[in-house]
Amino acid sequence: MINRVLIRLKIIQIVYAYYQNGSKNLDSAEKELFFSLSKAYDLYNYLLILMVALTNYAQKRIDAAKAKLAPTAEELYPNLKFVENQFISQLEVNKQLLDFSANQKRSWDNDEDFIKNLYEQIIVSDTYKEYMASSEKSYEADRELWRKLYKTLILNNTALDTLLEDQSLYWNDDKEIVDTFVMKTIKRFEEKNGANQELLPEFKDDEDREFARRLFRRTILNCDYYRHLISENTRNWDLERVAFMDVVIMQCALAEILSFPNIPISVSLNEYVEVAKIYSTVKSGSFVNGTLDGIVNQLKKEGKLTKK
Repeated sequence: MINRVLIRLKIIQIVYAYYQNGSKNLDSAEKELFFSLSKAYDLYNYLLILMVALTNYAQKRIDAAKAKLAPTAEELYPNLKFVENQFISQLEVNKQLLDFSANQKRSWDNDEDFIKNLYEQIIVSDTYKEYMASSEKSYEADRELWRKLYKTLILNNTALDTLLEDQSLYWNDDKEIVDTFVMKTIKRFEEKNGANQELLPEFKDDEDREFARRLFRRTILNCDYYRHLISENTRNWDLERVAFMDVVIMQCALAEILSFPNIPISVSLNEYVEVAKIYSTVKSGSFVNGTLDGIVNQLKKEGKLTKK
């Protein structure tokens, strides 16, 4: 699940903190990096559980209505299509997700107000109304309901963002990326796989885990050389006045460009320029792009960089 976009972002965050905190303990910082990445994976599982929690809340509402002294006919014989959703039934018994809940002891039980408010948004949505009114009963339709609900009501939910930030500082910048993995997981589910449906793994393979470790260490260990290159290509600037986040971003970018021969230069440049646009100053994107481009051209002329 953890892709290289997320790995790069986490490395930039940890490298920035490494210098700001002044601890200078490389092994401890590396452990913090992998812990931070593991927390992103926790968030992925936690957001999958959210869909189950919403369905369980809907069932509680139905049960409470039936238990009234004088329930209406609609309350006695409700439309059970939402609570009997086949995709959610499969997700609820997923072995990997159950293991996560047991090991991490995470649930949405203490956030019933949020669950209530989100459920009420769901039941007034056109997606929900159309689904409940439809005569179609299929696994595919049930899965599609949740793909649409997630995309429209969970993907960009400020109340959820705030709640998650309160629960973990590691989740501040993770949700946007993790949401894409949840959406991908919903689409990957197949009825035939039952409780054994595979969720996305924490790392795609050992190569990505090694990419994270190697990129982080090269960024720190070759700091002086990378900053020398940055300084040479920002001669009209006092390096002390350049946004420190920009320096960290370029330091990470140079570590990747010079340490991973199989990653095209253009891929690395595009990734780090995008990070600069989002996480640094207004002008950082163009500044980082121009500076890195100058360094790459310099290294090519000196024969120190031969890849494209």
